[in-house]
Amino acid sequence: MISPILFEFGSFRITYYALVYVFGALAVLFMLRKARKVIGLSEGEVYDLVVLMIVGAIVGARIFHILFWDLEYFASNLVEVFFIWEGGLSFHGGLTGVGLAAWFYSRKKKVSLMKIADIVVLPAVLFLALGRIANFINQEIVGRITDVSWCVNFRFDEGCRHPVQLYAAGGRFLLFLFLLLLNDLKKLKEGFIFWNFVFFIGIGRFVLDFWREGVQHLGLLSGQWLGLIMFVVSGVVLWKEYK
Repeated sequence: MISPILFEFGSFRITYYALVYVFGALAVLFMLRKARKVIGLSEGEVYDLVVLMIVGAIVGARIFHILFWDLEYFASNLVEVFFIWEGGLSFHGGLTGVGLAAWFYSRKKKVSLMKIADIVVLPAVLFLALGRIANFINQEIVGRITDVSWCVNFRFDEGCRHPVQLYAAGGRFLLFLFLLLLNDLKKLKEGFIFWNFVFFIGIGRFVLDFWREGVQHLGLLSGQWLGLIMFVVSGVVLWKEYK
């Protein structure tokens, strides 16, 4: 397996996981700067928005991970709540945190939240795909034990397992290409790209988590329940607002 550390000098280290987050933030910044006149924000306001979304993403992702995945562990290890460099960030929480940050800022500046959302999801889905590759390198978010020929032995888990991180990465790369094609279409109603993102991400999470290891609640993982909510809500919105 690849080492999760890209570069190390003494106590200073750069991991693939951290590099993905830096890339994601820069990609979002680039896209928002490019479209700032369409949104109605100055360059300085774009920087403020990106910083706010980064904070929202990290805080939201950490809170959801603790609440839905490892509450018992963190209740006994409170100080490790702040060790985000070791992983443990929930996609659904990150999406919620970014959404709330963008909603707050768009209200404050009186600009369209859906315009911002349509622009942000393109680099976001690419970041999410690379994030799953970083999860694979970190040997976390492992799949169930299987005997398929492409199964992987992870350092911290017994048995040969489905590389669900790579399944998710592949699906998200395909979604990126699909959203890119949508973005090239003219006169799309605001929010159409964003709600397609939510719809397909929700489906993907619900399906792929059948091969993921984890504690089930009423027969499904926490991520599947949240993915199902994303699928239903976005499906209703797409049908009512964009049919």
